[in-house]
Amino acid sequence: MNNQEILIIHKAVDSLQATAQIKGNWKQKGISTLDGMLSLIFANEVSTYNVEIKGELRNQSLPQIYQHNEEFKPFMLVASRISAAIKKQLQAHNVAYLESNGNFYLKEGNKMFWIDAHKPLKIENDNRNRAFTKTGLKVLFEFLQNPTLINQSYRQIAELTGTSIGNITNILQGLKQEDFILSINKNTIKLNNTESLMTKWADEFTKNLKPTLRIGIFRFLKENDLLAWKDLKLDTTKTVWGGEPAGDLLTNYLHPAEFILYTDESRNELIKNYKLIPDEKGNVKIYQKFWKWDNSTQNTAPSLVVYADLMAISDRRCIETAQKIYDEYLQTEL
Repeated sequence: MNNQEILIIHKAVDSLQATAQIKGNWKQKGISTLDGMLSLIFANEVSTYNVEIKGELRNQSLPQIYQHNEEFKPFMLVASRISAAIKKQLQAHNVAYLESNGNFYLKEGNKMFWIDAHKPLKIENDNRNRAFTKTGLKVLFEFLQNPTLINQSYRQIAELTGTSIGNITNILQGLKQEDFILSINKNTIKLNNTESLMTKWADEFTKNLKPTLRIGIFRFLKENDLLAWKDLKLDTTKTVWGGEPAGDLLTNYLHPAEFILYTDESRNELIKNYKLIPDEKGNVKIYQKFWKWDNSTQNTAPSLVVYADLMAISDRRCIETAQKIYDEYLQTEL
């Protein structure tokens, strides 16, 4: 456990006692896969739960949470904050959860608690790690796509990624700080804990980088164009599908309702070439393509980007599709 997780669990226990007069006793031991055990005193009854601690819970973590809930009963999730949409999903899977602010859900035997009256606690920005800033995420993306790049000179990495040597130094230090880099020998390093790193990249991409890439929201000129989206002739040297349509193309498991495009084309070119009309209520979201290498042989964004897009959508089918992409495309890259 790190200091942030320790702070989260102690804030949560204190808030629960203040909110519902339920006392808690935290022990940092138990199942090695999880973070510890929390005993809660309900009147004269004591119930102990296997606990996983998270910061701000994201969709990317839900499959693992559901698995823990099945394997390590009785299980409880403790998090700094949980969105309303994710709370609904946790309740649907009967996952007990406790937020740092004292919001609480538990349905077990004759016990039923549902407290959702408190505003999320303020999250203080942590600027210590430069690996997950906008620039850091772009560089890290290149490392994940081409793991040998990390052993090139700082100058070569900086030229390839379009950033400064100083940024490369800070980004590598940030990765080492979180144990995402492993030293093989004096001159060779490699990415470490790659599964966790991909998951974190997807989460941070959604929060920190993707919003800065937004070009606009559009709709198709005609309903038939929407229905026949697969027939749209993209200039794949500049424009590719992301999100739900890419998920459908990669897995044949999802029928898209919302559309994402990543592009280097201008707004006028998008309107002309693909019969798109700017509309803030539309269902076509377009983002600047941030990777520089050529993947024109395919009409979808890199699988890691598609995975991140889908995991950011609070929809069961999208999350299942993201997991399929992880299993079929990303896991082979670990």
